[in-house]
Amino acid sequence: MPNPRGPAPLFAALGDSHRLRIVNHLSHRGPQSVSRLTEGSGISRQAISKHLRVLERAGVVHSSRRGRERLLELESPRLGDARQFLAEISAEWDSALDRLRRFVEE
Repeated sequence: MPNPRGPAPLFAALGDSHRLRIVNHLSHRGPQSVSRLTEGSGISRQAISKHLRVLERAGVVHSSRRGRERLLELESPRLGDARQFLAEISAEWDSALDRLRRFVEE
């Protein structure tokens, strides 16, 4: 079974346009209720809840109760994991391209 904190579940969760919009919304507006996230999204509250469960399982968001509302908030360290993983891949590509350049020039 894949590590739920590994990069694959993280990028799988971020690999959906609706979930990316949710992440973008939370990053610009801070913690939001499911109702607020549903407003203007063009998808149902049930669909938003489903997407939020995927993001929660991947550790991208967490929820807390404030009165009767459930507020969703980004997990900044988890997004930092994504940034770090992409930086490592980028560095590997830069190194491979540099080796290729040197090989071609020799």
